[in-house]
Amino acid sequence: AAVPQIVQREAAQKAKNPLLEARKKHFGIGRSIQPRRDLSRFMKWPKYVMLQRKRAVLKKRLKVPPSINQFRQTLDRDTTKQVLHLMGKYRPQTKQERKAKLQEAAAKRAEGGALPAPRKQAPRVTSGLRCVTNAVEKARAQLVVIAHDVEPIELVLHLPALCRKRRVPYVIVKGKARLGALVYRKTCSCLAITDITPEDRASLTKLQDMAKTSYNERSEEIRKNWGGGEMSKRSQAKVAKIEKLRAKEVQQKMG
Repeated sequence: AAVPQIVQREAAQKAKNPLLEARKKHFGIGRSIQPRRDLSRFMKWPKYVMLQRKRAVLKKRLKVPPSINQFRQTLDRDTTKQVLHLMGKYRPQTKQERKAKLQEAAAKRAEGGALPAPRKQAPRVTSGLRCVTNAVEKARAQLVVIAHDVEPIELVLHLPALCRKRRVPYVIVKGKARLGALVYRKTCSCLAITDITPEDRASLTKLQDMAKTSYNERSEEIRKNWGGGEMSKRSQAKVAKIEKLRAKEVQQKMG
């Protein structure tokens, strides 16, 4: 019978040249060639990526006051989808739509025809910090949506307190870019619904009740809830080691 391949391979591996001495590799400067390694962690990342990461680490390490920490308490994914879906129904007109409307009116006027009677404008979402703040102060806003990652955060720091004072329901969602997409911009700090059609009244009422329960009525809890103060894994391991030694000393004294 033929010898199995595994046995043949082992025999081939064991056969060595006695004239060649096995030497241990040294990977110092000018010595053996370094083995291949995954160098992705040594990659030089762009500056903005490094700043993002350092900022995220600092926010974990430093103690964050409640007024800033409240922007970490965002809506869950399903509720955010409902809010953005409702907002998407009241998007403002694009530049092309406005231009086409004006050209149509100008063409009718040039032909000498009668212009259509002015009618009430359809409900539109209010965007921008100044317009939203004005709508909240005048109690015209029915629901305010604030982005959690506005930079600098001081721009929207007053909005939650103002909404609670004026008893306007507000929510905090992830992503200023998602709010900006609703109003044809790159980013948007906040949006507000000031008017709505009767068909969506039930959906708005449901979201308002949820916003009041999750944000407006939790003012005392939000005011006392500090953030940050998380130690790194290295520091946690160091503290755990010290506590373990202390527990061992106490046990020895007791025993």
